[in-house]
Amino acid sequence: MKITLKVWRQKDAKSEGRFVTYEAPEVSEHMSFLEMLDVVNESLIGKGEDPIAFDHDCREGICGQCGVVINGRPHGPRDRTTACQLHMRSFRDGDVLTIEPWRAAAFPVVKDLVVDRGAFDRIIAAGGFISVPTGSAPDGNAIPVPKENSDLAMDAAACIGCGACVAACPNASAMLFVGAKVSQLALLPQGQPERRDRVRKMVARMDAEGFGTCTNHGECEAACPKAIRMEFIGRMNGDYLRSSLWAGRRKAGAGDSTGG
Repeated sequence: MKITLKVWRQKDAKSEGRFVTYEAPEVSEHMSFLEMLDVVNESLIGKGEDPIAFDHDCREGICGQCGVVINGRPHGPRDRTTACQLHMRSFRDGDVLTIEPWRAAAFPVVKDLVVDRGAFDRIIAAGGFISVPTGSAPDGNAIPVPKENSDLAMDAAACIGCGACVAACPNASAMLFVGAKVSQLALLPQGQPERRDRVRKMVARMDAEGFGTCTNHGECEAACPKAIRMEFIGRMNGDYLRSSLWAGRRKAGAGDSTGG
């Protein structure tokens, strides 16, 4: 296969970027998309040129590190597929592929196709944990969990934090990511002690990072390689509302007890 690539090249977040065209004349249909970029980079290095920088790690669709927009679609044309799992047989001989990084103010470009997704880490650090001491591994049936709740929690926990939802959203919203991370703990008994504070802290951190708001376009769910559903956004919004009302009553009660 012969593929033409139009790749976004950008030295760093402060530099202007531009598309650069490369030819990939000997692409095997059995290559993964990232393997194809590896081959292109080998050619560039052989010519003494700077290779294309892109994120990758496990290359098994688990870690969430890979992430590029291919012809306008995060992770490329196949549903429920990460860029590292995408194979070149998904394209045709002679195709022209435009490859860009995630576009979001909260994901500044580090170099070329690499963006800083540290905002996700800071959202998790704001409250995505539990403080229940577990000691050694407890018996799996020690704490009863309704099957519906355990299934939903597992669905939410499937989120790999790749950021495709943000890249796909017209508002660059992170609501699907945060909704999944809030819900996976809120659905389980172990996540109850911090449930009220957690959702408020994580949403506040999300807003502080500069992500946009959700206006229910549904692009996030369509782009998610792990099929995370928008239902979790609704669950998070419900928890946030209840938590805010609870915090307001608690503050009012504290004020009344001191005569304020």
